[in-house]
Amino acid sequence: MLPLNPDLAATFRPPVMEARRWLNGVSFPPDRPLINVSQAAPVDPPPEGLRRAIADASVTRAEAHLYGPVLGNPDLRETVARTFSDAYGATLRAENVAITPGCNQAFCIAAASVAQRGDQVIVPVPWYFNHKMWLDMQGIEAVPLKCGPGMVPDPQAAAALITPRTRAILLVTPNNPSGAEYPAEVLRGFYDLARARGLALIVDETYRDFDSRDSAPHGLFSDPDWGEVLIQLYSFSKAYRLTGHRVGALVASGARQVQVEKLLDTLSICTAQLGQIGALWGMRNLGGWLAGERQEILRRRAAMERAVAGLDGWRLKGCGAYFAWVEHPFAEDSATLAQRLVREAGVLLLPGTMFMPKDDPDGARHLRIAFANIDETGISALADRLRALAG
Repeated sequence: MLPLNPDLAATFRPPVMEARRWLNGVSFPPDRPLINVSQAAPVDPPPEGLRRAIADASVTRAEAHLYGPVLGNPDLRETVARTFSDAYGATLRAENVAITPGCNQAFCIAAASVAQRGDQVIVPVPWYFNHKMWLDMQGIEAVPLKCGPGMVPDPQAAAALITPRTRAILLVTPNNPSGAEYPAEVLRGFYDLARARGLALIVDETYRDFDSRDSAPHGLFSDPDWGEVLIQLYSFSKAYRLTGHRVGALVASGARQVQVEKLLDTLSICTAQLGQIGALWGMRNLGGWLAGERQEILRRRAAMERAVAGLDGWRLKGCGAYFAWVEHPFAEDSATLAQRLVREAGVLLLPGTMFMPKDDPDGARHLRIAFANIDETGISALADRLRALAG
């Protein structure tokens, strides 16, 4: 038998793929099609203008098919730096930006740059399962941090978890899976804690474009020494519907980008050129369109809040960006309930057990709903099916 990395073997299988297997052998009548709220991904392609920009580049630009700079194309790096400087009231430079093959890889690179096997990273729970999977694969311990009211973690609670093996604190805001938007003062508290204890603060802002706040979600980049503490992650996939092109960004100090370049060159050599061309075109041309997308997501968020409020025994614990984190009223655990929802209600969603440590009973009580994939009519239909489900 061939050797197998025990850390890889011990890592759980991809949850979204596991949930899709629940559909095998189940039919959905035309008058009650499947409502799929299992994955946080746009279901439509990019706007036509962006697609045409990619198509034109594919035909007319020879470099679109060649290796590019390891840290990303200079024009996209500069545009990200300028856009984020404006958004956060900061002064970022292109040298602070690396373009990665998706935000998942941005996290993998960030984690690999700060921690090694045997180290620890503090992660609020419920956690994003791909973050947990990567840490497990690397032999890095994910230390769970319980969230408080509104699904917001507490810096003081995190301080109590720090050990000599702790290397970083990871935050996701707006959060996947809870949807919670962390207040600026909470982020500042974690930043100050990380600085005081010599840790990295990794902040995944994949869903920043759909934050309900009109002002900057935090002011961490205004600190002239932010690069000694902060690593920010971002995704173009949600903003411009580029999920299949895999384009993300990692913002860090210039010194850390030297290490990031080593990792990127080894893992992917460079991020695909066509995806970067599309992301740049989107940033330059789709500001108004993206603002409209944000308003639509906020309308769906409001519809989700109303829907859960009308369900007896259900509790909305967090809601924002693409997600709702809900407590269900049934005696069965969420993993069993999620599979029953496929068969009896024609609904595919993910159980809380996929986002929590195995020994945490909160996982069995909660479900994640990726409501951004359905419109207000679909959210109403989802609520009707949940209401009709027998206990």
